[in-house]
Parts: sequence; C-alpha cells; structure tokens
Amino acid sequence: MHPNLKEEFPVLRSYTYLNTPASGLLSESLMEYRQNHDIDYLIGGSLFRDTHKPFLESVRKTVADFFKASAVNTVLIPNFSFGFRVLLECFPEKTRFLVVEDDYPTLIDPLNKKKFQLFYAANNATLEENIEQAIETHQPEVLAISLVQYIDGKLFDFQKLESIKQKYPELLIIADGTQFLGTEVFDFDNSPIDAVGASGYKWLLGGYGNGFFMFKEAFKKQFFPSGQDEFIAHFESGHQDTFNYGSLQFSLQYLKKTGMETIQNHIRELSERAFKGFVELNLLCDDTLQRKRHSSIFNLKGDEKLLEYLKQKDILAAFRGDGIRVGFHFYNTQKEVDKLLDALRKYNRK
Repeated sequence: MHPNLKEEFPVLRSYTYLNTPASGLLSESLMEYRQNHDIDYLIGGSLFRDTHKPFLESVRKTVADFFKASAVNTVLIPNFSFGFRVLLECFPEKTRFLVVEDDYPTLIDPLNKKKFQLFYAANNATLEENIEQAIETHQPEVLAISLVQYIDGKLFDFQKLESIKQKYPELLIIADGTQFLGTEVFDFDNSPIDAVGASGYKWLLGGYGNGFFMFKEAFKKQFFPSGQDEFIAHFESGHQDTFNYGSLQFSLQYLKKTGMETIQNHIRELSERAFKGFVELNLLCDDTLQRKRHSSIFNLKGDEKLLEYLKQKDILAAFRGDGIRVGFHFYNTQKEVDKLLDALRKYNRK
C-alpha cells in the first residue's frame, strides 16, 4: 500500500486503528478539500450555490461509476437509515418483509414501526440456507439484509444470493452495504440486488452526513412511474449539502486512485492473517469458523476489560454483541495485525 498512509491519516501515528466498522478515518487530503470548499462559500456567498445542481449530478455519477451502476438510478442521502425510511414509504401496509435476526437496528426498527408483516431468518453459520427456508415458508415480497453483519462480520454469499434471486425472481432484494462497500470490488448492475444503500462514513472514508442508494431500472419504474423528477425529489427533498456530498465524491475518487482491486487484495491478506491467529487463540465463535468466507470484521471472545487493555496498548476497537469487534482496512498493515495478536496472547497469559 501507499508508504505515506500515516501522513494521510494522522490517527495512524498514534494508534493501531481497528475501529473502521464504527467510524472510518478522515484523511488530510479530505480535510484540505473541505477547507477549500468552505473558503469558496465564504468568499462567494450565493454565487457558490449557483452550480450546486450540476455538481450533485456529478456526485451521483461518481457514485454510480464507482459501483458500476446507473447515475440516473442513483440518489444521494445523508445516511442509510434516512434513505431506508424514505424508501419504505413506497411500500403499502401488510407488505411481507424478511430480515435477519440481530441485523443492524436501523434496518429492522423502521419495519417494526410500520404496519408490515415481518419475518425473521436465524442469524447463524447457515445464514443463506436459513433465508431460503424462510422464503419458502413465509413467501415474503421483500428481503432486506446487510451484506455484512455489523456485529460479527458475516459476509453474505453472493453466489447463494444469486441463486435465491433466480429461484424467486419476484422477490425484491434491498441491501445495506455500509459495512461492505469500500472493502471489495462491487458491480451493482450485475448483482442480484434490486436496491442497495450505504452511509459513507465507514469504509468509504467520506465522513459523516453522506450516503446513497442505487436502484435497478425495473425497481425504479415500479415505484416511481412518473419519472426522474419524482424519483429524485422523493429522496433529495429540500436543500442538499455540497460539503458532505462533495466529501463523499472526493473519497471515492481517492479510493479509485488507490485502486479497489489493490484495496480488496490487501484487506483479504490482512483478514486471512488475522483469522489464522484468532483461530490459534480460540477467539472466534463457531458461526465464524464454520463459514467458507468471512469479511474483514471479526468479533473476538472478550469483555470490556479486554477492550480497555487493548486501548492501553493503543489498539482501538469496539465492544459489540458479546465480544470485541475489530476490522481491517487498507490503511492497516501486517505489522498491526501482529501487534494485535501479540497483545491478545499476552492478555491470555495474565
């Protein structure tokens, strides 16, 4: 990876940062972009906003190009939670939704508050099989899932998702990609997903207050038959913040310049190295051990005392579920993986 990452991400000078699943890092380059953005606003006033509409179009295009989607089927949102709630306004009462137990709260909570019929698939090592069985039993109209489970990092098997879509073509698949997008190359138009949204502040490193949803053409026509203006207005009502959406665009361009294949391969190397060490230390639950592929997020057996111990060693992580959650991004190194493993070994000897 780039040799000057500690200059680009100052947090790395002081900490082994394994908390990207909670909050991605702010780069020096993005901070400079933001400063220039607000200087332009400072000296331009309303003139600065004269070009905001074509600018937002350029952001949608950047998002769409990055994930191989269509710009006219892409909308900008302040975060996934907001976008998902707005999207749910399109569905009539009694729509049958299938979700995964213990999935991200802002994916499940809005469904509970609406008058939808809600069904659950068990969240364990056989996640995809559980979902298919629940589809056969409950005949849902919509499957709403996170592509990576936020607590333990289960990565949804895309081949099995493709198989589900082929078997149930009328099933709409809506995905939260917040813990996935930015870690692997993703081709939305060739995926089985009908709609995917994400917040930009985690793996995409865009800071807070920005996100997006991308839709397949058929999905958009089904729910927004009046055309493009209705589609955009439904999600992007009121004034839109060029500061936050510009930050998203800037970070996507940064990731593109770095190279998503390079990022993907580096993350996989770190994750595989960490996985081997976690197995040796007996820190992973059976669900993780029994799956063929895993994401870059791991939940380790441990308590708040272990989390505090790691923090004292300048290793930043988070307590989620029943354990310590860590995640590896492209700005992490093999040396940092080894530092974590060494700290865990020493803690176990205490």
